[in-house]
Amino acid sequence: MKPIVRSLLETDLYKFTMWQALLHGHPSAQAEYAFVCRNKPAYPLAELKADVERELDHLCSLSFTPEEINYLRSLRFIKSDFADFLTVFRFQRHFITVGTEGEDLTIRAVGPQVHVMGFEIFVLYIVNELYFRRFDVDSALVEGRKRLAAKIDLLRDFSIAPACRHPFEFFDFGVRRRFSGAWHEEVVATLAAAVPQYFKGTSNVYLAMKYKLVPIGTMAHEYLQSFQSFGVRLRDFQKAALEDWVQEYRGDLGTALTDVVGMDAFLADFDLYFAKLFDGLRHDSGDPVVWGEKALAHYAKLRLDAHTRRLVFSDGLDLPTAFSLYRHFADRTMTGFGIGTNLSNDTGIKALNVVMKLMSCNGQPVAKLSDSAGKTLCKDETFLAYLRQVFHHPVIEGDSQS
Repeated sequence: MKPIVRSLLETDLYKFTMWQALLHGHPSAQAEYAFVCRNKPAYPLAELKADVERELDHLCSLSFTPEEINYLRSLRFIKSDFADFLTVFRFQRHFITVGTEGEDLTIRAVGPQVHVMGFEIFVLYIVNELYFRRFDVDSALVEGRKRLAAKIDLLRDFSIAPACRHPFEFFDFGVRRRFSGAWHEEVVATLAAAVPQYFKGTSNVYLAMKYKLVPIGTMAHEYLQSFQSFGVRLRDFQKAALEDWVQEYRGDLGTALTDVVGMDAFLADFDLYFAKLFDGLRHDSGDPVVWGEKALAHYAKLRLDAHTRRLVFSDGLDLPTAFSLYRHFADRTMTGFGIGTNLSNDTGIKALNVVMKLMSCNGQPVAKLSDSAGKTLCKDETFLAYLRQVFHHPVIEGDSQS
């Protein structure tokens, strides 16, 4: 059977954008990333250990092709020295280890951050594809195609509904938890052909290059979390991260992630300076309507025209939820919708909720204080309690601290 990873370009765009910023700003940072499955799989993931080891061996044999490097150079925010670095980059196998704890699969990547941060997306879709190969793949694809056709029908029906001031646009954010690479590609190609008026891009850089789509993405939690260890006062880590981003990209990639320590703490740091420099905000936890209303109230307080800003929603979306959020907000601001698992892994088989999160940086614990239960991930409860105190973040009922 062919190896799962077919290109080092087949990862989320924000891995490249964060990678470049951290390479330029903090090239000596050391980091630890850990794999976690948040839900109960149908069979023990520990059974996949040998296959995961083999796939990681293959991943570490790959390098970027000249065509891929040229594509990255064509993106105006990718700088020439970063592209030069990628021409010689290879993942190092000794930085990542695979083990088991009972029925659980353990995967840890430890080493220089600019050498280990890229493992995340590959690990997640390797585990996913290996896991789903043990099911009836043919039947799953039949069901997946039926569901994809129904989504396209929903979009075509939506096209005759009364329009809001700003257009409806959605993107594929499904690489990390997809059913398989082949199915993910079929979904993206089908949407691009069937509903180009709504489907505006993908986070999958390989598929963006192949199908001439817009690659979508800016930053993820790990970027901001890293600044908790970069020598600035903890209270100021978000402002330091946003400032470094502004200096790196000078107006490009202007969507800021808001939920590393909660929306209220983010807005306290997101003053007029940042609100003018960033084009919009991305939601990834908590009630999306409450979040969006807080964002619009903040823009109004700063006397900024919300019609010139964009709210991007990306937390566990499906199309009906995206339509509802669009109707609620799109007469007042631009919107965008990043849909992941519901596009790339909606086949009738329960999807895995897998993550590979930054656990420590420069020998210090880092954490995200989510606005949703079950999303907080930190192995140091003392640091977590201190972070909550500094940012006045309440414990969410049912949240995990492991």
